[in-house]
Amino acid sequence: MNKAKIFLIAEKFRFLGEPISVTECTTGHINSTYFVDCASDEGLHRYVLQIVNTSIFKKPDEVMENIVHVTKHIENKLIAEGGDSARGTLHVVYTDAGHYSYTDDEGQYWRAYEFVENATCYQAVESEEMFTKVGKAFGNFQKQLADFDASMLYETIPNFHNTEDRLLQLVTAIENNAAQRRDQVRDEIAFVLERRDMCSYINERIADGRIPLRVTHNDTKLNNIMLDNETGEGICVIDLDTVMPGSVLADFGDSIRFGASSAAEDETDLDKVYVRLEMFDAFAKGFIDGLDHSLTEQEILSLPMGAYILTLETGIRFLTDYLNGDTYFRTAYAQHNLDRARNQFKLVADMEQKMDQMNLIIQKYL
Repeated sequence: MNKAKIFLIAEKFRFLGEPISVTECTTGHINSTYFVDCASDEGLHRYVLQIVNTSIFKKPDEVMENIVHVTKHIENKLIAEGGDSARGTLHVVYTDAGHYSYTDDEGQYWRAYEFVENATCYQAVESEEMFTKVGKAFGNFQKQLADFDASMLYETIPNFHNTEDRLLQLVTAIENNAAQRRDQVRDEIAFVLERRDMCSYINERIADGRIPLRVTHNDTKLNNIMLDNETGEGICVIDLDTVMPGSVLADFGDSIRFGASSAAEDETDLDKVYVRLEMFDAFAKGFIDGLDHSLTEQEILSLPMGAYILTLETGIRFLTDYLNGDTYFRTAYAQHNLDRARNQFKLVADMEQKMDQMNLIIQKYL
């Protein structure tokens, strides 16, 4: 992206001072993100400037309305509780025209946030203590939004964590065989179809009232938490594009799938892939502590199944994309999505062996 173009866009927003430098963030996979430093008489100010990927978020105004509602709710909670309202949630920066976004002459959809100072997001879990703090931050996020009416939010990506719908997409991909890869993955297809009845677990419980519909983050990976540079505590949940109605089981499950795995999600030596129970324990401890009794007992007892379902769902998504010819996930080589799918299915199989132990861990903190 041209630096002059970014400076021109920055001037459309209510940034303090004049832009003097820009740095591209290279860790994101969906949106294009830039850090813009501005100088004023008061000193330096840093902002996050993003181009929203409208091929994935087809209704970006709905995404932004969700973010504005949720962050304002959290800010009000922090103010009422005497918390750090400046760093405890994202703050949307409006344009000079008073809007939460700016669309340029090329049709690109821009938005801006205040930068969260003196905090870092990490790409890998470095210790059990860190994972406990990450869990507490995500649990606290749930507690802060426990009284928010989920029906007020848009579904920014329809059926995003609808595992039954993901299964139907896989069945369609098997039938279409668009990339002519079906014969290579018959074992993986059989693995999923043997567990097809499990795909309705969360939907059934929401439908019959055993589990309530809540405001959920839906992308609760480690790198979506800002950790304080001095204390290591989780202070701010970021990347709120997928905040929408859902189940807390999905939020817990995605964190475990990502953070409690013994290996990267594209590790091909499956003997190295398993669930680290000590990391499951560390995250569960922090998550339940952060919730502070804001969930029902049924939800908490179902958390291990949330990890199982989200891992199975992610494997289904990778396998579906492989069959479709790698049209959604970025890949580095031809078999990348298949390796990812096999990796997730190995985790699923390991969770099946360790489910009793996972349940006992949760009961310990109930």
